Amino acid sequence: MDLKDFLDAKVEEYNQPDFITLDPISIPHKFSKKQDIEISAFIASILAWGQRKTIINKCLELFAMMDNAPHEFMLNHTENDLKPFLNFKHRTFNDIDTLYFIEFFTWYYRNYESLEFAFLQGFSEDVNVMGKLLTNFHDFFFQLPDAPQRTRKHIATPKRKAACKRINMFLRWMVRQDDKGVDFGIWKTIQPSQLICPCDLHVDRVGRKLGLITRKQTDWITSIELTEKLRDFDPADPVKYDFALFGLGVEEKF
Repeated sequence: MDLKDFLDAKVEEYNQPDFITLDPISIPHKFSKKQDIEISAFIASILAWGQRKTIINKCLELFAMMDNAPHEFMLNHTENDLKPFLNFKHRTFNDIDTLYFIEFFTWYYRNYESLEFAFLQGFSEDVNVMGKLLTNFHDFFFQLPDAPQRTRKHIATPKRKAACKRINMFLRWMVRQDDKGVDFGIWKTIQPSQLICPCDLHVDRVGRKLGLITRKQTDWITSIELTEKLRDFDPADPVKYDFALFGLGVEEKF
């Protein structure tokens, strides 16, 4: 069996509905309204570091403070409703960060229908457009006058040479379309072929073992290198192999 066949078999094994339960993607799967899915998916992806169980519990705690209706909360909350968030913390993500995220989404959804527009600044059909889109998104997200300097570290950008694994994971959830029911595929402008593979610890380790990554450090260029190798296997949907690499790393300690 060659490497493509091996990875295709692993995608088939892990890209299944039972993947959802133990993964942060389970958070947006609790919602059906498009804007609730977008907000919960974005926040869950940004909080996705550390143990998956802890990430899921912290997200549940946060959205409970919004009465499990994040879009409604962004549009209609009062200043008083923000008090509980002063006690929210996950690793280095604290109340200042939480309140800015709420402020951004409040401003954003009062002006725009879908979060997709925020990721389309400078969009073109070029397969290599993602670096530009993520750089522009970062600037777009922090455009409000009182955006805290400290919160910028939570939104990665290729400008800082980051691998941008959490944002790339979020985009996989929003953009990838198949019939397995894991990824949502609710955004239609960005194409699956343009996505960059999220390069987390597990994917990085397995990618190196399989010879898909040769670069010594893990940064934006590493994510590009990995994705270009995966495009050789499936140019239309390279990021489906995230399931295989992540599954091999976490489930099989490959």
